[in-house]
Amino acid sequence: MKPKIVIARMNHETNTFSPIPTPLDAFAPQWDEAAYRDQKGARTAMGAFLDIAEGLGAEIVTPLAAWANPSAAVAADAYTVMCDGIVRAIEAGCDAILLDLHGAMVAENADDGEGVLLERIRRIAPHTPLGVALDLHGNVTPRMVANADVIVSFKTYPHVDMYETGEHAGRLLVALLQEKSRPRLGWRQVPVLSATLTSNTSASAMQRAVEAAKQAEQRPGVLAVSVLAGFPLSDFHDAGMSVVVVAENDAALADAVADEIGRQIWAERDDFVYDSLPLAQSLAQARQLAEAAGSGPVLLLDHSDNVMSGGTCNTMDVLEAALAAGLDGIAVGPISDPEAVAQLVAAGVGAQLTLAVGNKVALSAQGITKVPPVYTGKVLAISDGRFTVTGPIYTGSTLQMGRSVLLDIGAARIVITEERVEPYDLGVFASLGLDPAQQAFLILKSRMYCRPVFVPISRALVECDSDSGGPTSANFRLFPIKKIRRPIYPLDAQMDW
Repeated sequence: MKPKIVIARMNHETNTFSPIPTPLDAFAPQWDEAAYRDQKGARTAMGAFLDIAEGLGAEIVTPLAAWANPSAAVAADAYTVMCDGIVRAIEAGCDAILLDLHGAMVAENADDGEGVLLERIRRIAPHTPLGVALDLHGNVTPRMVANADVIVSFKTYPHVDMYETGEHAGRLLVALLQEKSRPRLGWRQVPVLSATLTSNTSASAMQRAVEAAKQAEQRPGVLAVSVLAGFPLSDFHDAGMSVVVVAENDAALADAVADEIGRQIWAERDDFVYDSLPLAQSLAQARQLAEAAGSGPVLLLDHSDNVMSGGTCNTMDVLEAALAAGLDGIAVGPISDPEAVAQLVAAGVGAQLTLAVGNKVALSAQGITKVPPVYTGKVLAISDGRFTVTGPIYTGSTLQMGRSVLLDIGAARIVITEERVEPYDLGVFASLGLDPAQQAFLILKSRMYCRPVFVPISRALVECDSDSGGPTSANFRLFPIKKIRRPIYPLDAQMDW
């Protein structure tokens, strides 16, 4: 008899300091058959789950496919509606459950968004095989570990192994379903609050930790090893780094491997701290790099307002400082400012006007309000902001920036959009007729996702943080952190573990 498998996706990385609300429509939730159509063929963990289930000839139930850009705590009604949809499908009976979750969801009515959902599922399906795929930035909690049979996370940042992670988790769950395996979980919560920029898996201690995980997976009996950097701007008890191990019917082995890699992370804890340079120093470095031999622009990554960590895409600190420093030939974008877009669209292509751009979203959780700068410029182009992503992240998907305008203010050309958008495709500029490779400087509101696309066309990269504070700054001192367990490094620099 063919198995019945419930497969769902519910993804949100919650920045509890973000001023951007997270209602249900932020997820653009797809239900039932529409959820299947949305994820079939997608390079996501849920896409892999569907392929695996179809390979088994299974009856597939897809109650939900929902994903929202990082932002503030998920609205209580949105969280409840999405969880209810998943739980109802499981209550109807199934043989296995595969969930594509993030791991760092905080809802208004559930600090541990994923853990509360998994606990609720276990109450109605205590013995049904349950596998979970997580983002590398998941904050793994005791509830999550206690209520899942299999947990596997991404091993890359930028995240280019979403599908492969789903394949891994799905393969292990199928073995359990077919009674060919008895997975046991091991988990170590490491008391390190890592800066997101230090979780780049192509460099430093994070690369070494992931490599240790891959090596451990070659040992007899070890089925999966996940190193999770955690997401530090989710202000709740269990934020931070962790290691999750799946072993074949051997909890002691799983614990031992998790402990070993956890200790490696602790020994290299200083490498998970990011010390931002003063912005003026970063821009001076950028000027020197631009004057050196080479072709292509110097990338200035404004990671203090990174959309994919809950940023507003609206702060103007880096551009303002670059202009004050006399930099020229700048392209910046996207800046999300619907009010400015409306004014520019009404004026039309070729129009010259003076208007305020950006700094219009108060960072209330940080007690920060910025003054909008005023620019005089010419409207060079207007578009509907829709284009197809060429990859390698979200390849083939449609990026929707909303109505978008290219404004020339002389020293800089600014892409201004209605929507918050991560610049992970050249189309952010090219869709408005601007060739990013021909600029002297590119200011991108990004930490990591831009790199696979923009680094190859650039001569150098400089990471820029806001001195006055941004919603995704690497400087933890700029955030009123209250709920994260203590002691934790580096907030408690003298602690031992």
